[in-house]
Amino acid sequence: MKKRLMVAVLSTGLFCGTVAPVTAEAATHYYSRAQYYRHKRHMRTVKRVGIGAAGGAAVGAIAAGGKGAGIGALAGAGAGYLYDRHKRHHRYH
Repeated sequence: MKKRLMVAVLSTGLFCGTVAPVTAEAATHYYSRAQYYRHKRHMRTVKRVGIGAAGGAAVGAIAAGGKGAGIGALAGAGAGYLYDRHKRHHRYH
């Protein structure tokens, strides 16, 4: 029962986290292309690490409960960061 509840909570959180309101105030203006690409590069890293952490937390929660979710999130975030570093290195070679 605890596992089903944890899976439901995580799934709902992931689903709601993907929906972002788009407003005119949220539009960002960059002064140069370099600023835009730098921001985009950082956001790509954040996205990869976040997806890894969420996936690790989900697997850890299913396997070992609450403590496993924390350990899985850390492991997933580390794996997401390593994947990002790998993809950045391959981009230029």
